[in-house]
Amino acid sequence: MKKKVLALVLSSMMAVGMIGCGGSSADNTQATTENTESTASESTASGNYKTDHITINIWDSNQQAGIQQIADDWTAKSGVKVNIEVIDWDNYWTLLEAGASGGDMPDVFWMHSNTAQMYMENDILLDLTDYIANDSSIDKSNYYEGVWDLYSSSGKQYALPKDHDTIALLYNKAIFDQYNVEYPTDDWTWEDMYEAAKAITEGSNGDVYGMAMNTSNNQDGWYNLVYDYGAQVITEDHKGTTIGSDEAKNGMEMCRKLISVGAPQSVVAETGTDSLFISGKTAMITQGSWMINTFYTAENHADYAWAMLPYADVNGNGSCDAGERYSCYNGLGWAANAAVEDPQACYDLISYFCSEEGQKKQAQLGVTMGGMKGISEDFSGAFEGMDVSAFVRAEEEGDLYFRPYTRKTTVWEDALQQEGAFLDAWQSPDDPAAMATACDNAQKIIEDAIAAE
Repeated sequence: MKKKVLALVLSSMMAVGMIGCGGSSADNTQATTENTESTASESTASGNYKTDHITINIWDSNQQAGIQQIADDWTAKSGVKVNIEVIDWDNYWTLLEAGASGGDMPDVFWMHSNTAQMYMENDILLDLTDYIANDSSIDKSNYYEGVWDLYSSSGKQYALPKDHDTIALLYNKAIFDQYNVEYPTDDWTWEDMYEAAKAITEGSNGDVYGMAMNTSNNQDGWYNLVYDYGAQVITEDHKGTTIGSDEAKNGMEMCRKLISVGAPQSVVAETGTDSLFISGKTAMITQGSWMINTFYTAENHADYAWAMLPYADVNGNGSCDAGERYSCYNGLGWAANAAVEDPQACYDLISYFCSEEGQKKQAQLGVTMGGMKGISEDFSGAFEGMDVSAFVRAEEEGDLYFRPYTRKTTVWEDALQQEGAFLDAWQSPDDPAAMATACDNAQKIIEDAIAAE
């Protein structure tokens, strides 16, 4: 019965776009990579597992090769082959929902903050609590607290932290040079970003946009302005919001100004910020660490550079103080099907992915930053010729907040993008009153959604 209820709930909760930590805007066609027979023959398996094969589902093709390498290391020790299937974001959740409703599910898969609570509450995920208790390689204190806690429910743990991510500012040096605008620095305020974007947009007569923001991608965009200016999309107890406060309105007014000199949302919706940037149609975007490889492998990557996100000089003292430069962070979890044939084998694979050895290799290969603390420097050096240290400095020199979520995140998250909320402001970026009204409406939308949970 729980599975039927879950299917009805999830069908109304599926996110309409890629949000955070592993979502790639590149075409993620379904792909499969299998270990070679030679790898299996070299294994040191003890023969204690009930299965000789584990299937993994992920949604980001940029991460596939690196994760397969780590899985191959585990195969060499266990003798259990690992098959990784990449499925695009929308179909990923559709297929997982179908499996949760009685169909076939992968053995091991990624879990996301949008849907984790519903899967945990409906006995779909393997309870890892006892396995963790007997595993000396996994210690909760070694992981980012927000990611670990996200995958906990009623005192049980249903996934282990795969990674965490931060946000930085990506810019095209060639465009800045062409329009004689100084490059972004870590001393930039959001006002500085606005002035630079305005100069490029006006200097090109609109042929090149100074910046582009996909308002549907809240984690790498407007969420950060809300927090920089002193408000919270969701309060830390997950029971409220301050998005209608004066502080939030100040942050969203800054967001409105940026959009007013950037790519129109109609253009963003048709083309996407990443494509606009790679095609040289926009000079700046904000983006997450999970997307670095897309730009690192682009044709004109030598022109690209990263800086920390701008800050909000709220107190007007001309320097970035604590709480004025936030980066949202999120984290995926490695989870397993509760009805899997061999839960011990699946847990052992997950444990290896999340062990210090697996996490270090993930960072060194440039797959993603780790879910384990203290290995981000390994990630910084993974992209020869491109300085990506801004993502690490975001947490060392700035402040992090965990991606806002509640029990049914997508209910209010999707509603904020509709008429009567921020859609009105996105479509009228020259109207400050529309943005202020949208913040008031958003306050009620979120409060009503939480009350209904």
